[in-house]
Amino acid sequence: MNSENLRTVTGQVVSNRMDKTITVVIERKIPHPLYKKYIRRSSKLHAHDENNDCTIGDTVSITSVKPLSKTKSWQLVSILERAR
Repeated sequence: MNSENLRTVTGQVVSNRMDKTITVVIERKIPHPLYKKYIRRSSKLHAHDENNDCTIGDTVSITSVKPLSKTKSWQLVSILERAR
């Protein structure tokens, strides 16, 4: 697979209720178009977690893959920080 088409993002796990699937929130800060104050925007992505390793609150790195289901087109790369 061509590595330049893969996108890797970092986020926090907010749900692990599904089997082999986690929900990850990706937060980014963007400047308001008129007032230039930074505002937070977030996206929820479903990612494949083959071994059900993640727990809620973990900081993880995920990468894009071909669609695995209707909503799941990301895969867990690594757990960067465990939740306490």
